[in-house]
Amino acid sequence: MQAERSAAGAAASEAIVEARGVKKRFGRLEVLKGITMDVRRGEVAVLIGPSGSGKSTFLRCINHLERINGGTLRVRGHLVGYRERDGKLHELRESEIAQQRRGIGMVFQRFNLFPHMTVLENLCEAPIHVAGVRPAQARATALDLLERVGLPDKVNAYPGKLSGGQQQRVAIARALAMNPELMLFDEPTSALDPELVGDVLEVMKQLAEDGMTMVVVTHEMGFAREVGDYLAFMDGGVIVEEGRPADVLGNPQEPRTQAFLSKVL
Repeated sequence: MQAERSAAGAAASEAIVEARGVKKRFGRLEVLKGITMDVRRGEVAVLIGPSGSGKSTFLRCINHLERINGGTLRVRGHLVGYRERDGKLHELRESEIAQQRRGIGMVFQRFNLFPHMTVLENLCEAPIHVAGVRPAQARATALDLLERVGLPDKVNAYPGKLSGGQQQRVAIARALAMNPELMLFDEPTSALDPELVGDVLEVMKQLAEDGMTMVVVTHEMGFAREVGDYLAFMDGGVIVEEGRPADVLGNPQEPRTQAFLSKVL
């Protein structure tokens, strides 16, 4: 299926994420057993599967929050966390890795906002102190982003005074404040009460419509079907089945995919 996508779509050089045989171990436990995947510019790639299948680990490998043990991962054509010299991979310095991450936004299950900072301060912190943006420009961008995620009235609120759904929308705005080319979402609605999920998914849907390249780990099958361009079902550290979301969700070919979807759809 990966070959079919490459043949039918853009060339590999236009891929934002290029994973080739990615492996990851924690001690003796091999969590990723050779993941190969392309995510092209403007595409929404959705990863589904049971807990422990390797979805979140793979997502964390994309921005080098986890170091891979085999294969290669490239984002925008550059090796993630490494440089190649004399046929060997050498890990970059932490400052160089941080520079790579500036183009990658990540939203976690838990919101990871700074509790002692206001919403506005949360959004301005990284642009000012990491990217060197002038405070006035950072503030203007933050206000625009809060308008975009539907929270213009929460500028001076502290995270502890917001609902879970509001905190997650602030977390998305904070990631966007660094003007990333790629957004990673690690089950962004799993910690939310059911009635709060829709607001977060609506923000993500708007990002997709605006052309943001996204890799999303989720259990929200409606979102996967409606917004996703590509879906991979993972289990046991491998991609069991992949393709267009409507095809995989509507007519799964692999017995393991069928069994999983029979319990979640």
